Amino acid sequence: MATRKLAPAKEIVGWAMFDFANQAYTLLIITVIFGDLFTRVIVGDAPDYRLGNLLWSLALAASYLMVVVAAPVAGAVMDFQRSRKRFLFISYVATVITTAMLYFATPGFWWLAMVLIIASNFAYAIGESFIASFLPGLGPSKSLGWISGFGWGVGYVGGLVATAFALAFLGEVSQDNFETIRWVGPFAAGFFLIAAIPTFLFAKERGRAQRLPPGESLVRMGFARVRSTLRDMGQFRDLSTLMVSIFFTMAGISIIISFAFIYGAQVIGWDENVRVLMFVTVQITATVGAIGFGFIQSHFGAKRTYMCTLVLWMLAILAIWQTPSLTRLAQQTLGVAWEAQYVFLFAGVLSGLSLGSSQSAGRALVGILSPRSKASEMFGFWGLASKLAAVFGLVGLGLIQAVLGLANAIVFCLLLFVAGLVAVWRLDEARGQTVASTWRETRGATSG
Repeated sequence: MATRKLAPAKEIVGWAMFDFANQAYTLLIITVIFGDLFTRVIVGDAPDYRLGNLLWSLALAASYLMVVVAAPVAGAVMDFQRSRKRFLFISYVATVITTAMLYFATPGFWWLAMVLIIASNFAYAIGESFIASFLPGLGPSKSLGWISGFGWGVGYVGGLVATAFALAFLGEVSQDNFETIRWVGPFAAGFFLIAAIPTFLFAKERGRAQRLPPGESLVRMGFARVRSTLRDMGQFRDLSTLMVSIFFTMAGISIIISFAFIYGAQVIGWDENVRVLMFVTVQITATVGAIGFGFIQSHFGAKRTYMCTLVLWMLAILAIWQTPSLTRLAQQTLGVAWEAQYVFLFAGVLSGLSLGSSQSAGRALVGILSPRSKASEMFGFWGLASKLAAVFGLVGLGLIQAVLGLANAIVFCLLLFVAGLVAVWRLDEARGQTVASTWRETRGATSG
């Protein structure tokens, strides 16, 4: 088989622009603005907002669960019909429309907001899988790492640009500012609509469409593919171990992405300028973490790097949980008059470094432990585990905070990262890589 050539620069940039575009949804709707707006204004069950937090977590969990069911079937259809671009366009249009409609979710109409969040986050999340399916066609295996990293970096820049403009023009999340801040949905939709245009102009559909065997259906084929991947996972001991770790890790990361700014507003009680500063801090440190730990990984190995990022996450969660105590300690020992909201920024630095590095290192390990002939299937299962993890993490946190409050429920997130570290402890990177190579040279060859 001929080595795949590197795609033209404009195609790689066009592909990466989808990451640039969709980060507007992640940050403006899920992380920074609308999640806070939903809990504190649209639901508005002050003073602790436990119902709003629970409804928010359930809405996100429902959308991710829909992706878990739909993504494998959609992936099978795209592989057979070579219709990735068509599916990506459908998810893109659906995300834009449903996100723009968030404008109509007014205080008290929490059910409408939930329906729109479920619909828009489903379209956005499944679109992530669709855009990722273009990656193998963009170059040889040795180039996919930097291409993927380039997309990740461009995505952080896109999120920074979109959120900076939104925060500057829309202002703070409050009941008094609702008539202005409600435009966050149309703004995010418009940014996504325009910024993703280069993807559809330059991304190419590769390969030839195949015909289904007689009597076979696309839906049945999709579910059969998932069953086949699950059976194969039993033959990859170390990759299976990694998937368990990634499940716990992604559950924790999903909580942080969905609740970090809600936590800052409800528990820390930060000012608007600190919220903006936290956003900038996380975006910059996430970029530094992804690039810096990528360099470390090339020298010290993927497993060690991945484990280091999980330890960093534990420190970040401890800093979030103990921000009031750290504030008092600083005041007593250093004689400073720091407020908790500024000490909270320290937790933001740790979280940003962890966010960029842990996902990058985990994805790299999946690539190392996957046989080349089954790489797309294994990455598909990786995505499946990540979405199931999001459901588990968000529902778990929602239920726990409904009883204990958000300030104490964050400990659940800490336990998830501990479980992720324990799960990956026995992973043997060299052994797993050997198994992957053996599959490629023997079983993969004989199976044709």
